[in-house]
Amino acid sequence: MSDYRAPVKDMRFVINELAGLARINELPGFEEATPDLVDAVLEEAGQLAAEVISPTNAIGDSQGCQLKDGQVYVPEEFKAAYRQYAEGGWPGIAMDPEYGGQGLPTLVGTAVEEMLQSANLAWSLGPLLTEGAIHAIELHGTAELKDKFLEPMISGQWTGTMNLTESQAGSNLAAIRTQAVPEGDIYKVTGQKIFITWGDHDMTDNVIHLVLARTPDAPAGVKGLSLFVVPKMQINADGSVGERNGVTTVSVEHKLGIHGSPTCVLDFANAEGYLVGEIGAGLANMFTMMNRARLSVGLEGVAITERSYQQALAYALERIQGGGPGHEGDVAIIQHPDVRRMLLTMKATNEAMRAMAYVNAAHIDQAERATDESERAAHQARVDLLTPVVKGWLTENSQALTSLGIQVHGGMGYVEETGAAQHYRDARILTIYEGTTGIQAADLVGRKILRDGGAAVNDLLDEMAALDTELVAAGDELSTIHAAHIAGVSGLRESVKWLLENAATDANVPGGVSYHLLMQAGTVVGGWHMARAGLVAKQKLDDGVADADFYRGKLLTARFYAEQVMPLAYSHARSVRAGSDTIMAFSLEQFQNE
Repeated sequence: MSDYRAPVKDMRFVINELAGLARINELPGFEEATPDLVDAVLEEAGQLAAEVISPTNAIGDSQGCQLKDGQVYVPEEFKAAYRQYAEGGWPGIAMDPEYGGQGLPTLVGTAVEEMLQSANLAWSLGPLLTEGAIHAIELHGTAELKDKFLEPMISGQWTGTMNLTESQAGSNLAAIRTQAVPEGDIYKVTGQKIFITWGDHDMTDNVIHLVLARTPDAPAGVKGLSLFVVPKMQINADGSVGERNGVTTVSVEHKLGIHGSPTCVLDFANAEGYLVGEIGAGLANMFTMMNRARLSVGLEGVAITERSYQQALAYALERIQGGGPGHEGDVAIIQHPDVRRMLLTMKATNEAMRAMAYVNAAHIDQAERATDESERAAHQARVDLLTPVVKGWLTENSQALTSLGIQVHGGMGYVEETGAAQHYRDARILTIYEGTTGIQAADLVGRKILRDGGAAVNDLLDEMAALDTELVAAGDELSTIHAAHIAGVSGLRESVKWLLENAATDANVPGGVSYHLLMQAGTVVGGWHMARAGLVAKQKLDDGVADADFYRGKLLTARFYAEQVMPLAYSHARSVRAGSDTIMAFSLEQFQNE
């Protein structure tokens, strides 16, 4: 089983060359985020991830977590790693300095987050949910709530959760029944929530739940939902932890993967809670947390694929089997073309995925900090457009790529002792939670394309098409990349046009084509970033850069993506234009094979 090493060199490349750290560094409040400082952060975070957190990964998978007398216990190694993580100030890396954070850009925090996720995906979910809860309280909480909760959460003293659905509701949050009854300045919250990630544990002395619930006179549907902060333990006037609140862990789910992450059923019985934002604005306020979580889950697709790739590569380098052209005797399987195909598919696609996630993080920084209001709005529109693509395309790819990681191992990949199967099992949840791929695709098509008549997506397509001039100027060395990029952008534009022309006359079109449009968009946007990477690499090589081998590899990776991954966009486009007629033509009886 190979050890994890943070891909700091590629992270640095993406942060500086594709996400534009220099522009982020010029934003108000980010003046200290210089390349030297960011390099130091990446190196230290990589060391934490590799030496402290990564060794807990297999332990969490084998031991899982235990529920005893209403309390969840996690492996001791998880707690030791968390202590080092919190003591090092890592929970506050990109948080508000007013409440103890370090105030670095979201872009930098995203790179650190990827390392933690690669090191131990199950463990990293605790910090992930806490970050989302912090943002929700920051944006929608009163000054009193911020003073009460933010500093202990940003310091890592407390963790946070997101409590949305219930057994009868599923993805239909309009069916939520949990009640919140006002009692003076607080609310008494009663109900049961399911699928609560890190809903209880013994790593910290308090868990802060953000809970969707209804007040007694609330209207039916999502407009009747409000958002409440409900701590596991009551909080004394001096900020210390008091008595147990009315929150009980009923059970912990037994899952396919992420065994070390406690997924809980929580029962709230007259638990003391605090309103966050306005009555009836709960779902909108919770979406602050959900959208950040969706981006983080997309990043998990990058992280788990990176871990799987590193392990598959290590195995391919050491496994001797069969001969190869130009070699005498048996060779390491990395010499076999088909093994190289699998490894390079993992490598190239994941580098495109990383670029998409990091560039989107840079847009978040600019949407929040740019001095010009119209510039902030433009960056926010890009974040809104790409959030479902980041979540959907990255996580769908993680299913296929971690499966390839097993395939590189052959039969040994199917044996748990090698560790390859864990990455595949852990990755399987990513397309499901924080909104399935179908929900992300519906969001992309309905809210992000049809709602504005394609304005935001066409702005993106125009920006992507503008790269054509630079690719032509680069000459024959990038001709393959250029051809794939032009075909990809043109094909995506045609798919968007087809959607806009046909959705109005067939109500089933958006749902029938949304998955393939999302996957086409992800493939093409990923290809755009790889083309940009190829341009940078060629320029660096022309300039006689010292680390020439890295940039030659980057150029080859971009070419491989153009040759082997971009053609997938064409097949998705064909499926989009097939529409929904055949999908909807089946009667219920015709689904049966009897």
